[in-house]
Amino acid sequence: MSFIHLIGFGLKVGHLLLMLCCSFLSVISVNRFTNCIEMKPKSGVKIWMKFLEIFSGNACKIHHHYYQYIGSREVRKAWLRKLLILWFVFGTILSLWLFWYLRSQAMEKRKETLANMCDERARMLQDQFNVSMNHVQAMSILISTFHHGKNPSAIDQDTFARYTERTAFERPLTSGVAYAVRVLHSEREEFEKQHGWSIKKMTPVNKDEYNPEELEPSPIQQEYAPVIFAQDTVAHVISLDMMSGKEDRENVLRARALGKGVLTAPLDLIKSNRLGVILTFAVYKRDLPSNATPEERIEATDGYLGGVFDIESLVEKLLQQLASKQTIYVNVFDTTNISNPISMYGTNVLDTGLQHVSPLNFGDPSRKHEMRCRFKQKPPWQILAISTAFGIIVITLLVGHIFHATLNRIAKVEDDYHEMSELKIRAEAADVAKSQFLATVSHEIRTPMNGVLGMLDMLMDTVLDVTQQDYVRTAQASGKALVSLINAVLDQAKIESGKLELEAVCFDLRAILDDVLSLFSGKSQEKGIELAVYISDKVPETLIGDPGRFRQIITNLMGNSIKFTEKGHIFVTVHRVEEVMESIGVETEPSKKDTLSGLPVADRNRSWEGFGPAMGISDSITLIVSVEDTGIGIPTEAQPRIFTPFMQVGPSISRIHGGTGIGLSISKCLVNLMNGEIGFHSIPKIGSTFTFTAVFGFDSIPKVNGQSKSEFHGMKAIIVDPRPVRAEVSRYHIQRLGMKVEIIPSLINNSVSTNTSKVIFLIEEDVLDQDSRTITLNHKIPAKMFLLTNSIGGSRKTGLPVITKPLRVSMLAAALQRAMGGGSSVRNGEVPKVSLSKLLVGRKILVVDDNNVNLRVAAGALKKYGAEVVCADSGRKAISLLEPPHSFDACFMDIQMPEMDGFEATRMIREVEYNMNNRMQNGNISKWHVPILAMTADVIQATHEQCIISGMDGYVSKPFEANQLYQEVSRFFL
Repeated sequence: MSFIHLIGFGLKVGHLLLMLCCSFLSVISVNRFTNCIEMKPKSGVKIWMKFLEIFSGNACKIHHHYYQYIGSREVRKAWLRKLLILWFVFGTILSLWLFWYLRSQAMEKRKETLANMCDERARMLQDQFNVSMNHVQAMSILISTFHHGKNPSAIDQDTFARYTERTAFERPLTSGVAYAVRVLHSEREEFEKQHGWSIKKMTPVNKDEYNPEELEPSPIQQEYAPVIFAQDTVAHVISLDMMSGKEDRENVLRARALGKGVLTAPLDLIKSNRLGVILTFAVYKRDLPSNATPEERIEATDGYLGGVFDIESLVEKLLQQLASKQTIYVNVFDTTNISNPISMYGTNVLDTGLQHVSPLNFGDPSRKHEMRCRFKQKPPWQILAISTAFGIIVITLLVGHIFHATLNRIAKVEDDYHEMSELKIRAEAADVAKSQFLATVSHEIRTPMNGVLGMLDMLMDTVLDVTQQDYVRTAQASGKALVSLINAVLDQAKIESGKLELEAVCFDLRAILDDVLSLFSGKSQEKGIELAVYISDKVPETLIGDPGRFRQIITNLMGNSIKFTEKGHIFVTVHRVEEVMESIGVETEPSKKDTLSGLPVADRNRSWEGFGPAMGISDSITLIVSVEDTGIGIPTEAQPRIFTPFMQVGPSISRIHGGTGIGLSISKCLVNLMNGEIGFHSIPKIGSTFTFTAVFGFDSIPKVNGQSKSEFHGMKAIIVDPRPVRAEVSRYHIQRLGMKVEIIPSLINNSVSTNTSKVIFLIEEDVLDQDSRTITLNHKIPAKMFLLTNSIGGSRKTGLPVITKPLRVSMLAAALQRAMGGGSSVRNGEVPKVSLSKLLVGRKILVVDDNNVNLRVAAGALKKYGAEVVCADSGRKAISLLEPPHSFDACFMDIQMPEMDGFEATRMIREVEYNMNNRMQNGNISKWHVPILAMTADVIQATHEQCIISGMDGYVSKPFEANQLYQEVSRFFL
């Protein structure tokens, strides 16, 4: 029957495995896998699918036949019940066996650990005891040689005490060393007279009651062993008779009879009453053979050298060296009498389970010692064994549940995946809608503003009285402010949506800062504040990056400084970050004399305290830009939120100065896009300093502005300025013209030597005084003199020509040209109308826009420069007008138009030109390609990219700006 039951059990196990396989194949569907490979079938995949089909079919057949021929549901339930019980019994037995196995392994490891720790301590104690014993034996030879072998003796108490004290480190376990001489009874009286003291009886007394003078004389006996030399630590034993103590007498007699070191049983030491042992060596008159008889050894004995071992303190000291391993109890026993072992060290502890005994050999074969070790704590609970056994049972019970939960989880994950896919599609659609909304808003708002500003600009070209001109300028300023606000809000929206991207083009940093100075020159002159820029010579002429966004950061920072500064200065400096890092340890907080205007400023070094290390790349350069002002400063409580969008410093500030509170937030985001950092330091009523870093590429081939330098080459400029910082700024701008520069602090009593015939003087307004006309020169040719002033209405009573700050290269060049009889100047860094007129006069230009107002504005702006303009109000008309051959030189095309937008119209025009060029490929006629410039109010970055993709040649935003218009058309008409 048992064999039949075994066969039945095997069948049921096979049945269980078969059910699991069928369930697995039914749950894990391969439909998705087959669908994925239907389009691109491969031979390997076909073989795998065939295998799955055969396996699943055969498995189901086997399962069907088993149910048909082997058992019914009741039988299966009974066997499954038995199988579950058997499985539980098996799991229980397995868990108990694992518990026993893991527990025995842990106990063996614990025993091994205890044995290693105990043997280590025993070995250290034994080794150090042997070292001490060897040194004591060596001292016995020294006494035999220098005390008994010399007459008179070469050793006295002082010598012995000093020697033993200095060599105590060689006996790490001894508490002291003493030497007792052998004295016969017949020699006692003479001995006592020679030493001046009587031989005392060794009597143990308490430490506090010990007094050598009160000890009794040693009783009469055949011989004595009084101590004559002793280490200072045991000097109290001098004059004591070692033969008068029971343990010491036995130790002395055994030592001289055996000729070896012998140990006493543990005893209470004199005076200290601490438990200890005494190691004794006999000192002989002569060398004895190793086989000498005891009688020969006794007859040759001169004295006895003893080493005192304070067992408790010495073992404690030894164990302190293993302080990190003090997890066991240590006991040292004298087991000479095995039935009554004497405890030499340790305390009586409760039985904590394991104990290990390590033998100790102290060199005396007649005495036996051992070290017994126990763990301080009882064995811990076998958490690993218990948890493993319990885990097996839990795992057995939870397998089915886990499998079921896994299938449910897979189904839920698939549902969540489908839901997240739908949400992703919706989010992408919303993002596209947002971008389209931004483009639409930009176009719809800026389009009418283009008409307003364009018509106002055309109105300014008509004959107006003073009041009308003031009204028009006010309207223009309001319109431009509204356009700036729109741009700022759209920039913030693009930043939040992650759509803001930076260009990578070559630009002249110095020219950009000159343009920004021109932008704020009017306001600074009205307020009479100093406005200046200084760029280090180590900054390359040409950088690679986004000039527009860099200009936007500088404009925002300088705009805030102009807004909140009523006196003093605004100073912009640009350096390479390496220059600043090298000077950090040298520079100190600036004094009043070290500033541009002489007013105190916020320390710029503190504005970049929180910056991290500059991570430069081989083909990049990191610039650090500071904007310093002497304005009202930022209140301390408002400084933490200074970069928060739409946050004002305070309501009073907003009412007095206005603003949206978005400029600094945009600047911070732009700086981050440039892989830089921005920070500030502000002191209320003193001023603020904003500093940021930015990473740019640079052109390895330097470019020289030869036109400006050649015109003024050979001239010398003398700057009269007592302020070093302001003088250096003037030097920077003048040297850009190729002139030599010399700085003097005053006009009075200064002799200037010049070697050229062309010398000019640049004098600061505050330097002029009553003696300003006293100038001593070493040549007879009169020099040109200019007055540098911050205000438009500056002092002109001297009759000198005035140069109004801020200084720019274009403005300086124009002023010098006027003084030397040159041509006209360039005002505020703007593109002269003459230049645009030269480019556009006589040019036939097609303007395409669906808005009649925009057509009139664009046509009027181009006609103003002498262009012949033809207007078209749709893309289809533009295609028909630009079909080759035609006489147009360029086309300005709006992007957003009904029926056909500018992109589609440009693509069709380029297609027509391409077909025409292919037909004329064999001829000598030049190819057709009319320059098409996008003309739109859309400021989204993606629009510019679409313009290039569709075949347009450039991009002009509405309303027209002379600088941008000149930059675009010069690429085709120069």
